[in-house]
Amino acid sequence: MSTTDAVTFWDGVHAARPAAGDPRPNARLTETVTGLPPGDALDLGCGDGGDTLWLARLGWRVTATDISHVAVERVTALARSYGMDDRVTAVRADLHTSFPAGAFDLVCAHYLHTSFDLDRATVLRAAAHALRPGGRLLVVDHGSVAPWSWNQDPDIHAAGPREVAAGIGLSPETWRVERADAARRIATGPDGSTAEVVDHVLLVRRTA
Repeated sequence: MSTTDAVTFWDGVHAARPAAGDPRPNARLTETVTGLPPGDALDLGCGDGGDTLWLARLGWRVTATDISHVAVERVTALARSYGMDDRVTAVRADLHTSFPAGAFDLVCAHYLHTSFDLDRATVLRAAAHALRPGGRLLVVDHGSVAPWSWNQDPDIHAAGPREVAAGIGLSPETWRVERADAARRIATGPDGSTAEVVDHVLLVRRTA
């Protein structure tokens, strides 16, 4: 599928629902980052902007990326409305063709799943290389299909965190896996309904 198809699809996904006035951060981000000193963060696939705004409120300088024009425009407007546009830079990026420039203390990729062409291993490897020494890469993937998910394919393969780490192929001399597990939680969907879901969590730290 072409980039144009991917942009059209994800613009449609975001445009089909009202803009979030105060989007929630992802639970795995808050439990991982709380207590860390703020620095420079990169949010891959920022969506509604819940992670981006939460980080900015803590003092992080955040580069928020998404393939969707709608998502990027909404995050930009939200950051401005909360007086955080000096800490948030939202840019449209197609990770299939390029990776954002810069060095970061945190890169987070929550549910970076798509039915379009995307070499995730290459993207996540670039994310690891974009870390400063001591920086962390947090990858959270769906380990189950929520009732409200855009992808209801029951045969989809949910790669475990160790499998994801192996696919990235990082040298243990430079990066250390700090967490790789499956965690359950009760999630709330866009319509307010709840369901138990599984998150596959991978946390990698650059040590050198």
